[in-house]
Amino acid sequence: MEAGVRTERRQDARARASQISALARDYLSLTKPKVQSLLLFTTVTTMYVAGTPSIGRVVLTCLGGALSAGGAGAINHYLDRDIDAVMRRTRNRPVPAGRISPRAALTYGIALGLASFVLLASTVNVLSAALAMAGLLGYVLVYTLWLKRTTPQNIVIGGAAGAVPPLVAWAATTGRLSGSALYLFAIVFYWTPPHFWALSLLMSDEYRRAGVPMLPVVRGERETRIQIVMYSLLLVPVTMLPVAGQLFGGIYATAALLLGGGLVTLALELNRRRDRLSALRLYLFSLAYLALLFAAMVVDARL
Repeated sequence: MEAGVRTERRQDARARASQISALARDYLSLTKPKVQSLLLFTTVTTMYVAGTPSIGRVVLTCLGGALSAGGAGAINHYLDRDIDAVMRRTRNRPVPAGRISPRAALTYGIALGLASFVLLASTVNVLSAALAMAGLLGYVLVYTLWLKRTTPQNIVIGGAAGAVPPLVAWAATTGRLSGSALYLFAIVFYWTPPHFWALSLLMSDEYRRAGVPMLPVVRGERETRIQIVMYSLLLVPVTMLPVAGQLFGGIYATAALLLGGGLVTLALELNRRRDRLSALRLYLFSLAYLALLFAAMVVDARL
């Protein structure tokens, strides 16, 4: 009898632990950790371009940035729960699937955003805290609430929110902003449209079903491919602005031209072949493109 009771208790304990673990995974997924990884990489690399920050400052800045981006992601889950419920890729997310209530997701997101501001303001500086909060509000209010549901240019204008991390990093390291920081902001800003539109080509049917006016839905896939080529071409001279401004030298310039050539080549191939595989290749390369470009910045700055 006692052995049976102990076995039942162990089973109950394992079940509770499994439920807690699943809930923790759901709350983590609200913060969109996969999206955050590239943002945090641009944060760290920018800090080492801007100066020689201590490890502690880098960790605190990244933690504050992660809290801010995570808060924005959680609030986005709350606001987009109607769209997410329709789209096959997102309908199993915690909020539309009913595993986390909309109110809990909203409260969680707001709490993360406030925690980010308090942490950065108290341990780094107020400017970095204000910039991180501006990025959160831009993503939530400008992109998610307004642009995403009203215009096919949503990702072009709303992309400014995703380009904020280099500004936060620069402010965290130097205590101010400069033209050099704006160069890095511009690179991420102009990188966002070809990156996201490649993904939107892969998901155009789902966006159409959900009534989201992404470019392929409103203007068609042909126009989207043309716009991808145009922004990819435009991105190349934008990446050379830091060289013209004498922020970087030959190492970065070579990497920027090689990476830009690869991006333009894949964009032209997508425009020519018009298939999903080409869109996927461009999307995946664009992720590596930004990471390698910012890594080249650090190498150039240090050497």
